[in-house]
Amino acid sequence: MANCLTLKKSNCKNCYKCIRHCPVKAIRFSGNQAHIINDECILCGHCFVVCPQNAKEIVDGTEKAKMLLQSNNPVYVSLAPSFIANYDGVGINEMKEALKKLGFYDVEETAIGATIVKNEYDRMLKEEARDIVISSCCHSINLLIQKYFPSCLSYLADTLSPMQAHCLDIKKRVPNAKTVFIGPCVAKKDEAEYYEGIVDAVLTFEELTNWLKEEKIELSKELDSNPNSRARFFPTTGGILKTMKQDAPGYTYLAIDGVENCISALKDIESGKIHKCFIEMSACIGSCIGGPVMEKYHRSSPIKDYKMVSDYAGEHDFLIEQPDSFEIKKHFSIIERKNTQPSESEINAVLRQMGKFKESDELNCGSCGYNSCREKAIAILQGKAEISMCLPFLKDKAESFSDTIVKNTPNGIIALNENLEVQQINDAACRIMNIRSKSDVLGEPVVRILDPSLFMQVKESGRSIRDRRSYLAEYKKYIKQTIVYDPDSHMLIGIMRDISFEEAEREKKARINKQTVEVADTVVEKQMRIVQEIASLLGETAAETKIALTKLKESIDDE
Repeated sequence: MANCLTLKKSNCKNCYKCIRHCPVKAIRFSGNQAHIINDECILCGHCFVVCPQNAKEIVDGTEKAKMLLQSNNPVYVSLAPSFIANYDGVGINEMKEALKKLGFYDVEETAIGATIVKNEYDRMLKEEARDIVISSCCHSINLLIQKYFPSCLSYLADTLSPMQAHCLDIKKRVPNAKTVFIGPCVAKKDEAEYYEGIVDAVLTFEELTNWLKEEKIELSKELDSNPNSRARFFPTTGGILKTMKQDAPGYTYLAIDGVENCISALKDIESGKIHKCFIEMSACIGSCIGGPVMEKYHRSSPIKDYKMVSDYAGEHDFLIEQPDSFEIKKHFSIIERKNTQPSESEINAVLRQMGKFKESDELNCGSCGYNSCREKAIAILQGKAEISMCLPFLKDKAESFSDTIVKNTPNGIIALNENLEVQQINDAACRIMNIRSKSDVLGEPVVRILDPSLFMQVKESGRSIRDRRSYLAEYKKYIKQTIVYDPDSHMLIGIMRDISFEEAEREKKARINKQTVEVADTVVEKQMRIVQEIASLLGETAAETKIALTKLKESIDDE
């Protein structure tokens, strides 16, 4: 399969929107990036349409078309009949005029090929003994059957699509012609590349619009009329049936659009519930006028688009030369997918890793993009998904982690709304404020348990308070308090650290220090008294000694 869809990795934001909308889950995630699985993709383009970051890109065919125009061959455009809904008020003659300015030799409506195809469908039902016939106009539906419902492949009409039938008709009439199909479909790019030699290039309406803007070519707003144009109904739901005779004996004719609805119908066919039917199947809701490249950012309403097609279509067929059936035969083969089905034990092991230990744990919420937890587990084993894609798993893990911290931290935590009402409180805060049960204060004004002035100050100023020492007189507790305001959640968070023991130790130390100073002062004072007494005694002794020595000296002198 051609790689018609690519990914801009830098833009993928891991939102899983593409996998949620992919009907066949042909997207895998690795390294928080989405990757399209080519052998599973049916090119419905849903991921391209829903991606909020425009990370999905359609491979542009403009340069290939420009190269064809540089050749010496006449290049014809096969213009999808949905153009009338995409280019409001612009008829085929005006489209032809603009496209010729780009260098194309001529422009014809793909509805010519649609006429060939619907004639073949009528013949097939009348002349061949077929039980069920599924239209083969939509390449995405063809891929869906080839890849996912191979048992229904025999029911797929082995006929060229209108695009192919028309381009083959052009080349039959103009042997050296090159053909470029322009329409609203991604899958047609793959169809053109896979079945070589019929369609030389494919452009989307967006690519054509950009090319016209680049060349400063404006489309004239004028609707021409052509009564021989019933096949212009083809791009609408039931449009194929509307052009057919519907007169094959015993057949029921019905139209189904949307991949999910087509999958349901194919399951019914597989189980043998449906017989003797012609089924028009379209991957897009509303058929081709709901295509993924119907100007992605300027989508009109489906009712308005249908009315535009209806008003432009006629009541008769194009005048064509119907080719022989063998000339427009198309062979479809089974396209194998590489996925292997894991065992039940492997699936259960992954479910346990996702926190799904019993059936009631399997929420099947679809947030990961898969319809059930088991599908997600299988995708993980097939390398298409990651455990972290499970939102309940991540939520439970985050809550468990945060709850563990909140419950086990020695700090008291209290959360208030902007009305200063208690929204959350942990066990440590309850212990600090002697609160018996959290339910006693949850939803109540904080003034019931705390002075709200600091919370009001933070709320009004927007500035946090950090490590403010406070004394809670009513609880006889000292705390160090931090209060912050979270503008995203509009919540005030108070964190309290009980420092009563530290304060008690500080006071005890202060008392000890005071007592030590008092003792030291007493000792010093006493020592000073002793020193003074010693000094006094020494003074008396020295005086007496002086007198005695003086007398001794005098007596010696007398001798």
